[in-house]
Amino acid sequence: MTAVTSLTWMNDFTGPVFQPGDGGYDGERSGFNLAVEHRPALIVGATGAEDVRAAVTSAASRGLPVAVLATGHGPAVTADGAVLVNTRRMNGVQVDAAAATARVEAGVRWQRVLEATTPYGLAPLNGSSPNVGAVGYTLGGGAGLLGRRYGYAADHVRGFEVVTADGRLRQVSADLEPDLFWALRGGKGNFGVVVAMEIDLFPVARLYGGGLYFPAEATSDVLHAYAEWAAAVPEEMASSVMLIHYPDDPAVPGPLRGRFVTHVRIAHSGPAEEGERLTRQLRDLGPRLLDTVGEMPYAQVGSIHHEPTEPAAAYDTNVLLGHLDAHAVDTLVSLAGPEADAPFVVELRHFGGAYARPPAVPNAVGGRDAAFSLYSGSLLDPDRIEENRLAHGTLNDKMRPWCTGGSFVNFLGIDDAGVERVRTAYTPADFTRLTELKSRYDPQNLFRINHNIPPR
Repeated sequence: MTAVTSLTWMNDFTGPVFQPGDGGYDGERSGFNLAVEHRPALIVGATGAEDVRAAVTSAASRGLPVAVLATGHGPAVTADGAVLVNTRRMNGVQVDAAAATARVEAGVRWQRVLEATTPYGLAPLNGSSPNVGAVGYTLGGGAGLLGRRYGYAADHVRGFEVVTADGRLRQVSADLEPDLFWALRGGKGNFGVVVAMEIDLFPVARLYGGGLYFPAEATSDVLHAYAEWAAAVPEEMASSVMLIHYPDDPAVPGPLRGRFVTHVRIAHSGPAEEGERLTRQLRDLGPRLLDTVGEMPYAQVGSIHHEPTEPAAAYDTNVLLGHLDAHAVDTLVSLAGPEADAPFVVELRHFGGAYARPPAVPNAVGGRDAAFSLYSGSLLDPDRIEENRLAHGTLNDKMRPWCTGGSFVNFLGIDDAGVERVRTAYTPADFTRLTELKSRYDPQNLFRINHNIPPR
């Protein structure tokens, strides 16, 4: 350890540096998902590109891998013995309202982007949780509440500033290093440390959105109706359904507390009256325990999914579905409905629309043939790990007749880090190209603390 944390190396950084035993080390190595505990050899609290360059160069010279942590929502493998670059201090956002673009630094969460863009009536292609890091989300594709209308977040990146394995800070765009630009958009963190990105913004100031919460006895009817409804709605309508048994906890709204709920989430970015008309078709299915759907400013988009904000250890995975017929709905209800007593929540998220179309500038994002993403997640109980794994696996196996065979890299979990599982997030030709580009830009696989794409 002495060689790793020598005084010379420690002096290479402007931001704070932490090693095991230092005060602040534990806080710097922890992310939102506590399922993976990182014990890096050194943590660099990067304040800018030069700190990132120094971290990458120093790690490479010592044969150590480089890991990156912003919010830590989607860990794959532990960063034990690695150099961990914590980007949280890199939190600048600059908006060019006339050009409808924003420059976003590595550690920025979507909430900060929303605060900077929505005063101009402009929206980023953010995710359902404003608490997630913008850069990591975008590198994995980025499927949010405007995606059916505009496509993946990665489809609308103008350029990156990225430190590659050779320690170079590169400007990467469709014109500058187009091969690397293609790989970064979808290849997650396999090709370098992105220190900033420039993204497109869109003229969406308001949404018609919120949640319809149906009781347990309506689950089957709601899901069958939802599958038919989703097949017919316009691209401005984004939606998903979560099947969840809420705990009997005072923090949960009274009508939902201790109950199994079918939660339909709505986000319509077209005219409010059209959103109301389309939503009425679901409201007419019957009484709701709670109905929060209405017109809202886009700045409040995070209230629609209302996802947790407190760190927890979670186990999750996903598969992509090509279609959802009546038999698929019945199978899903039997495995995750109110009578199943499943140890997980399930989310069915509607894809299609602009997700299915190739972007103006091609990228590596897969899953464009998917109609839905099927996600399952559970809190990681140390006494039920194997039981949970078996239950998640059974769900995916039983739903396989409707699967595309693919997955979405941003939704892969801690058991999905093997190369064969990662491969499912891409077309075969794209995965081959990614491994070839990995050999060019990171032949030693310095960036392997992730859902890894190995060199060819």
